[in-house]
Amino acid sequence: MSDLFADQSLPWQPLAARMRPRILDEYVGQAHLLGPGEPLGEAIRQGQLHSMVLWGPPGVGKTTLAKLVAEYTKAHFQTLSAVLAGVKDIREAVQQAKMRQQPTILFVDEVHRFNKAQQDAFLPYVEDGTIVFVGATTENPAFELNNALLSRARVYTLKPLEDEQLEQLLMQALTDRERGIGKKQLSICSEAQALLLMAANGDARRLLNVLEVVADLAVNDTVLTVEQIKPVIADLPKRFDKGGDVFYDQISALHKAVRGSSPDAALYWYARMLDGGCDPLYIARRVVRMASEDIGNADPRALSVCLSAWDVQERLGSPEGELAIAQAITYCACAPKSNAAYVAYKKACAAVKELPDYEVPIHLRNAPTKLQKSLGHGAEYRYAHDEPNAYVAGEQYFPPEMVGTQFYHPVDRGLEQKIKQKLMQLAEWDQLSEQQRYSD
Repeated sequence: MSDLFADQSLPWQPLAARMRPRILDEYVGQAHLLGPGEPLGEAIRQGQLHSMVLWGPPGVGKTTLAKLVAEYTKAHFQTLSAVLAGVKDIREAVQQAKMRQQPTILFVDEVHRFNKAQQDAFLPYVEDGTIVFVGATTENPAFELNNALLSRARVYTLKPLEDEQLEQLLMQALTDRERGIGKKQLSICSEAQALLLMAANGDARRLLNVLEVVADLAVNDTVLTVEQIKPVIADLPKRFDKGGDVFYDQISALHKAVRGSSPDAALYWYARMLDGGCDPLYIARRVVRMASEDIGNADPRALSVCLSAWDVQERLGSPEGELAIAQAITYCACAPKSNAAYVAYKKACAAVKELPDYEVPIHLRNAPTKLQKSLGHGAEYRYAHDEPNAYVAGEQYFPPEMVGTQFYHPVDRGLEQKIKQKLMQLAEWDQLSEQQRYSD
């Protein structure tokens, strides 16, 4: 089988490119897709083509897998980058595919960057078989790709490589005298290997890129050490995509840790996001939401604490602002929890959408003019501050059709315990007022 990945016109290729698998047996990882009996692996080995979307983080073999599909199925492999291409490029690729005698795999890297119109441009040609569409994305296809395109392609999820798989790639690169760095006869101590695997974080490309830099700086017949690797990995960003799945997974983990009253876990995810380059102001905004959604009136001070932290970040920046946000996060994590206000708000919104547009009861209407007063607007309204306990027992503020509706149910935690007791007392006064009205 020919080497699909070798470009003889290039005098030099990065180690990661040289080490790309040439056959499926050399492919490391993704056993859940390519292992014995797995549908995708069997389809590739039997030369069967179908459109697909390969979803996974960087460096897990999406492009390599797409090229192997083309190699095993004897298809022409044509690439488009969604970062650079547009509808015109798609049409040109389709026209070229129509002129070929062999099937064409149109591989679209970063396909999530295409807008709806660009994604729709593929549909008729995938439908009639002009092209076999293979898209690669780091973001959730369910959110980023059109349903019409998804319905014509199977989605395969690729996982980050495990340490054992990264170690296998590392050993191959160290010993392969043709494609790897085996000509230098380098080895690596166990501590340096552990550090390198941790820095790779499931990303084969990152692993090989770091190894190549370290190897270039090493003397022949050297055992690579921790001291040689540390400077190379010092500025490597953690796996964090400001607009992708990891971003939303980590903010989700932070939110759930706060909701679950785990300040330590919440601080961990906060630090992870900052380390990955997340804007602290985004986190501050989300923490404000946590204060309203998960704490609410159980501790109303939480909202003020979070707003103050947001203000500190805007006024002072780093590191003072980040510390203030950390304070707000720990406060919210330790505060009593209630989602009663959040649930009540959602119920009220749902009711507005589901029910008719009831008129405002006449006693609650505004009456700034003589005409409105003559029509009785506000005539029977009773001013609460003039009543005992500043409460008008038995008064109705809903439209008549909604009397008795209750959205807000305080919980038995924090300040909402007292709110619940007060609402129960007001309900008793309403009942007494109703009984007195009937007795009169």
